[in-house]
Amino acid sequence: MDVALVPWPNQEERRAVLSWDRRPRLLLVAPGVPAPVVTDPLEDWVRLPVEDADVQARMATLLARTETTGVARPLLDDDGVLRFNGGLVPLPPLEARLAGVLLERYAAVVSREGLARAGWPDGAPGRNALDVHMVRLRRRILGLGLTIRTVRGRGYLLDASGLVHRDGRSA
Repeated sequence: MDVALVPWPNQEERRAVLSWDRRPRLLLVAPGVPAPVVTDPLEDWVRLPVEDADVQARMATLLARTETTGVARPLLDDDGVLRFNGGLVPLPPLEARLAGVLLERYAAVVSREGLARAGWPDGAPGRNALDVHMVRLRRRILGLGLTIRTVRGRGYLLDASGLVHRDGRSA
């Protein structure tokens, strides 16, 4: 995995995308601009102008952090067993189908419609049925250090819990 160099504050949107993708990034802070608040171990910053050796040292540190912060993705096997961070949870078939869609777009939003199609391929359930199964799935995976977040008006997002995003929201 490479470290992304992100001009700050000009590329704030790119910084956010890299954060959600759990990619290490080094912010190149423009002269005279206040330093960014960094709460994510996969992010660091240097103020411009900066020597190449300092940039290389910061990048090496971020790569080392990548190896120790559990950036690995969860895996769902053919038997419906979800594995993450050395733990495992067997899932009932319906919840395994829902988890499979969330894992395909790990750390990104999955629409309610996409989840309903995966969970009930022969016909969409009522709104309440999906909500009930999402609550059950949330409870089952919590012990693995995974969280399913509701993104209002858009759908659901699966990611590792305990991580902190750049804006202070826990991930």
